[in-house]
Amino acid sequence: MEATEARPPLRVIRAQHLGMCFGVRDAIALAHQHAATRPLTILGDLVHNATVSADLRARGIAIANQLSDVATPTVMVTAHGASERTLAETRALGFEVVEATCPLVHVAHKAVRALVRDGYHPVIIGQRGHVEVRGLTGDLERFDVVLTDEDVLALEPRPRIGVAAQTTQSIVKVRQLVDLITRTFPDSLVRFIDTVCRPTKDRQIAAMDLARQSDVVIVIGGANSNNTRELVQTCARHCARVHHVQTYADLRPGWFLEGDTVGITAGTSTPDDVIDEVDRRIRDFGSAVSNDEAQAGVVNR
Repeated sequence: MEATEARPPLRVIRAQHLGMCFGVRDAIALAHQHAATRPLTILGDLVHNATVSADLRARGIAIANQLSDVATPTVMVTAHGASERTLAETRALGFEVVEATCPLVHVAHKAVRALVRDGYHPVIIGQRGHVEVRGLTGDLERFDVVLTDEDVLALEPRPRIGVAAQTTQSIVKVRQLVDLITRTFPDSLVRFIDTVCRPTKDRQIAAMDLARQSDVVIVIGGANSNNTRELVQTCARHCARVHHVQTYADLRPGWFLEGDTVGITAGTSTPDDVIDEVDRRIRDFGSAVSNDEAQAGVVNR
């Protein structure tokens, strides 16, 4: 009986920069610290990752979407930040407020305030309704939020237009939209303050390099994570097969062909152990899945 030729193993590589940023790590550590000494409710998702949220609940930390649902004296504001108006209203109701806001989100808030102070109409490049964008605009009387070319073309002319961005947006997309704003309103004075955070930029650049080297890319992160979705879109521009998973349970053997180079990257709220488990499972597929099975199930994007 002839021996069956062994399936070549998958080559797995990781992006140079991936996974949790310092702002997320600090926010989680702060939640653990306060929960160890008092009952604590986080107002919204501390970070957009279901694994992190499940761990917080397991530690006895409550998560509420609105103040009327809070049953503890202490409320924590998420890493995405909140407006001064929201913070004042929360304190006025008698709650002790703990801020887990990322320092780089605070930088974005200061940038927006500076634009308004200098007489610019604020335009935020970001996802309308996202908690960070709500925080950036919550103290403004007038503002616009844009994310597409169509959004820009719908803006009203203003003598001065000040542009800032949600910290987790792709800097490539942001610069394209700033350029479009400048070209669309040639008579306006346009000022752009770059508020896209360094960890997001590092992960975007690393993701592009990873995708160019890979046959298939796995992007790990929460379903509601903006920076993870941006990584998916970035990778898809440089690699034909890209898949977004939250945990190893979302992986499918049919995504991988024998001899593939598989790239792994992850959003800024993805825990290290989740990344490691996805890595292990992919390597298991490399030794256990036949080429025929892979050919039958491959998904192109």
